[in-house]
Parts: sequence; C-alpha cells; structure tokens
Amino acid sequence: MIAGFPKMPGSVPASGEACWPKDVGIISMEVYFPSQYVDQAELEQFDHVDAGKYTIGLGQAKMGFCSDCEDINSLCLTVVQRLMERNCLSYDCIGRLEVGTETIIDKSKSVKTVLMQLFEESGNTDVEGIDTTNACYGGTAALFNAVNWVESSSWDGRYALVIAGDIAVYATGNARPTGGAGAVAMLIGPNAPLAFERGLRGTHMQHAYDFYKPDMASEYPVVDGKLSIQCYLSALDQCYTVFRNKIHAQWQKEGSDRHFTLKDFDFMVFHSPYCKLVQKSLARLMLNDFINNLNMNMEDGTFNGLEAFRDVKLKDTYFDRDVERAFMKASAEFFDQKTRSSLLLSNQNGNMYTPSVYGCLASVLAQYTPQQLAGKRIGVFSYGSGFAATLYSIRVTQDATPDSSLDKLIASLFDLKSRLDARRKVSPERFAEIMSLRQKTHHLANYTPQSSTDDLFPGTWYLTRVDDKHRRHYARQPLNEDGPLEAGIIHSNKAQEHIPSPAKKMPRIPAVAKGAEAVSVTNGDH
Repeated sequence: MIAGFPKMPGSVPASGEACWPKDVGIISMEVYFPSQYVDQAELEQFDHVDAGKYTIGLGQAKMGFCSDCEDINSLCLTVVQRLMERNCLSYDCIGRLEVGTETIIDKSKSVKTVLMQLFEESGNTDVEGIDTTNACYGGTAALFNAVNWVESSSWDGRYALVIAGDIAVYATGNARPTGGAGAVAMLIGPNAPLAFERGLRGTHMQHAYDFYKPDMASEYPVVDGKLSIQCYLSALDQCYTVFRNKIHAQWQKEGSDRHFTLKDFDFMVFHSPYCKLVQKSLARLMLNDFINNLNMNMEDGTFNGLEAFRDVKLKDTYFDRDVERAFMKASAEFFDQKTRSSLLLSNQNGNMYTPSVYGCLASVLAQYTPQQLAGKRIGVFSYGSGFAATLYSIRVTQDATPDSSLDKLIASLFDLKSRLDARRKVSPERFAEIMSLRQKTHHLANYTPQSSTDDLFPGTWYLTRVDDKHRRHYARQPLNEDGPLEAGIIHSNKAQEHIPSPAKKMPRIPAVAKGAEAVSVTNGDH
C-alpha cells in the first residue's frame, strides 16, 4: 500500500463481481506553474491602459508564463514526476493515465504517449487513456473518465492518474492579461479524502463560437469576449438547475422535501478565466436561488433589498449591471466564506485553461486545516468554450486525524504560497519579447530554444531541441541536494524505496549516486 494512504484492494476478479469501490475520488494532487511572472500593474503601464484595468477590472495581480524552453509536454512531465516522487509511488501502480489539454503541438500524437517515457523503468505499458480536448473542459472530462474507470468492470485495482495542463497565451491586446500557464496532476482511486458524490453532476453542452483555435499555425485563439461571458453564465445557470434537481430527487428518496441552495455548499470553486468573473458567478448562483425559489423565506436577511428584482428573467440578466451589482453586494459574505480562498493561484498565476478549476481546488486545500475541511461539501463548476460545462460536488472525508489521507493531501500542498512567492518577476518589456519569440518559433522544426533554463524550478522538465522531423527532446533540471533525480529512482541520505503496485509486486529500485546528470527524453525518438 502507499504510505499514508488507505489500503488499496488488489486486482479486481475477472468475474467483475467485486463490490463497487467506495468513495472514489482524488487521493493526491500536485500543481506546477512557471518560475517567472509579469506583474499586472506594471503591465497596465506598459500597455498604456487605465490603472486598475487588469488588477481591479479583471481581479488579476500576476501572470505566470512560459518561455520557448517549456511546452505542454514538459509541463506535464514535470507535474507527473513530481506527484509520483512526492508520494513514493512506483509507476506500475498506475492503470490509467489521461491528459486534458487544449495546447496542441501535434495533430496526432498525444501528450500521454510522451509521458509514457516516465514509465519505462518500471516496465509498465499496460496503461489506458489518451488525451481529451475541448477548450478548458478537457481536464474535467479526463477526470470523469478516470472516476468512471475505477467504478467500472474495466478496473483492475490500480490507480488512475489525470493531468490537466495548458499554456494560455493571447495576441497583444485586451485579452493578453487573461493568460497564464500550469498543470495539475490528480491521483484517482477508492477510499479517497475527496470523494465524488455519485449521481450529482449537472452538465450542459451547446454549440457556440465564443472561443476557438482554428489556425493550426498559431497558439492564439479567436475570442468573442462578450459571447464568451454569456455562454459561461448561461452554462452555469443550466448546470446549477440540473444539479439542484438531481440532489432534490435524492433528498426526496431519503424523506426530505427541502430544496438545495447556495448555502448547502461549504465551498464553491469555479473555472477562472479571471477572478472578477468568478465573483460574478458566485453572485449568479444567488440570483438563481432568488428567482427559482418563489416561496423562499426572506426574513433571514439574505435577500434584503432585492425585492425589486423578483420578476427578472435569467436570460435577460447576463449584462444587466443593476442586477449584477445588487447580487454581488448581497453575496459578498458568501463569496468571502465559500470562494475567495480558491482564487489564490488564479490571482497570482492567471488562467491555466484546463487546470484552472483544479488550481482553485488546490488553493482551498492549501489554506485550511484538515479539521476545517473535514466533512465539507465542495461545489465545482468547470467550463470549456465551444461549449461544455459541468457542475458537480465533492465530499471531504470526515477523518482529519494525523497521518490520515486528508492530512497527507493537505500537507502536500502546504508550500503552494511559498512556491508562488519564490518565482522571478520579469519586466513587461521582457515578457513582450518572450511572447514574440514564442509566436515566431513554437511551431518550428530544427530549433533549439533560446531562453535560459537557469531560473527554472528544481526538477522541471524543459525542451532542449526540436529536430528536423519535429521530434521534441527534453531534459530535467536537477533537484535540490536531497531528492529524486530520474523517473523511478530515488536518492537521499536515508535509503527509501518505492511502494509497489497493489496489483503487482516490484523489486526495490536501486538508488542513484549524487551528481548524476539530468536524463534526456523525447516525444518519439528513443
């Protein structure tokens, strides 16, 4: 079993008659973001816009970004290996690995197949899953696939691993400050400290050209900003309605006829293109409660001063400033209690696309104790343009004892704030130069990145060259004095060993001597 985690069952019998796994969900999380950022207040001055346009209007403080030596493959290599090493996991204990991303650098080869190079030392090639793509929703689709796999007859008793990763870049202009970059890896299995509540997903899928990337030669999207906001908010309305109906049906079966409201979420996290939209979205849920519960008792003060809006229609309020201001004010306390803490990474690093909502989830976990989170219900709203959206709920385990799975999960994210503070600030002028370099070179063959790797975080994978056949080659920055260097290998002052798969025992992998060089891997040339 994995140190600090609940015992995993062995391989599921071929008959498929094993009990349905209990409390399937997120066992461990890892977050990666670039080691450099641009200050949004300085970017306002550089762009010659009004002070506060990005910092107040969008709610953004800093924006992480990648130079030409990082791409989607390197981001995902980094976050996967970091999760495996932190949890002393051997690669043979993973039975499914799926990547959610919209950062496409190859129209055929998946990022997942690049990640399989990390598995070579273990000999494990029996790993299901590939890439899933639909704007910012791909990570959620991959996560649902992993949960469904564990709960299905296909499950063989091993863990699933989900990676959401993207590099969000925009052309010069109003949209550029809503960029960002990063990756989140999530280990999925039963007996999880963050369990998905079965049957409680409200999904909405619809066709729209609000944000899309039709130019295969460009990293930049085509964006209809106003339409994108309307699609996001309308999807939130639809998903919340479906979710409420489903949980109300469950409660009726249990003998209760009460209706679900925003108060029933202890925390509410959203996909965050920019922080101000998240604040408006929380207010939107209160507006939904207000409109759809005509007999709601208003004596508790929640809706004081809002009686004038009793007859408004949701579809008429997407850009109604009076409604927006009134419900943002009315929901301010809820926002502080349920959502503000989730915006740490979004505010400091920007929009990560598919990992965005899971960066918000990690931000909550990083700022509360196990005792404060135990038993709580977390609402999660995921949106991807085009468009696809789901609102679902996670229930935190009640067990907050020392060394419990919840304690281990929260402890693994304790350094999120300090890692953000450890980044290097880059001037807007230099940021613009790097964006120009990416624009010119991200698709080139026979190319060697020009940016320095000296400031990358220890253990970061990076692109070393693209050969004349577009095959990409990578190396890894050395870790600090103590710690693992290569996939599947550990070295430290005290002997450690990887925990074998619950389905198959593996011998201990020997340690590597200090000072070994970073190992080079590629995206298709071994």
